[in-house]
Amino acid sequence: MSDAFKAALNVLVVEDDKELAGFVKQGLEDESCIVRVCHDGGTGLRQAELHAFDIILLDVMLPVLNGFEVTKRLRLQNVRTPILLLTARGAPEDIVKGLDAGADDYLTKPFDFEVLLARIRARTRVSTGKNTARMRFADLFLDAEKREAVRGGQRLELTRTEFSILECLMRSAGRVVKRDRIIELVWGDRDVSENNLDVFMRFLRTKVNREGLPRLLHTERGVGYSIREGAD
Repeated sequence: MSDAFKAALNVLVVEDDKELAGFVKQGLEDESCIVRVCHDGGTGLRQAELHAFDIILLDVMLPVLNGFEVTKRLRLQNVRTPILLLTARGAPEDIVKGLDAGADDYLTKPFDFEVLLARIRARTRVSTGKNTARMRFADLFLDAEKREAVRGGQRLELTRTEFSILECLMRSAGRVVKRDRIIELVWGDRDVSENNLDVFMRFLRTKVNREGLPRLLHTERGVGYSIREGAD
């Protein structure tokens, strides 16, 4: 047994492959997690609406309601529980569709269980200490303790992953942060490619670089990303 989590997590697993669901459930329970399993999207949606979970592991191809629809409905109800999509479909358009629906991360099947644990740690990590002070750059404000970001007086609706990336950039405002450094800080493991990061950045950019306001989030070609004032 690994010392994966500092505290017991309450996890919802929605997966119609009963063998895989059982494997994930047993592995998480070995890490002292409290696990509830559902085998279709409709039941999973109801459980997520009725109960508080630390994270939801959600298959994409499900009976009744697919994972994209479950994610979309939960976000429309302002359920902000981190959602990690489990998918056998790794095509960019499927990944984008899941993230656009409001998912925080995704993992392509088949996956290594240790990688799953690392992704869960990354999505449920809680920041503590002095580094959680409020940050400001230009008209962009970030509160790491409340996990809130505001630009131009308007709150930004960010997923956990998007917020973590933005926090990483804000802590180095005015400087370039390399892609591999962002991956290390946000995901904590190397099973995330730079292409994966670029997909998340695409969504974050549309939320931060709002129309009518100066661009703050910039791509530093061949290197990484930065938050700074001025044109590319």
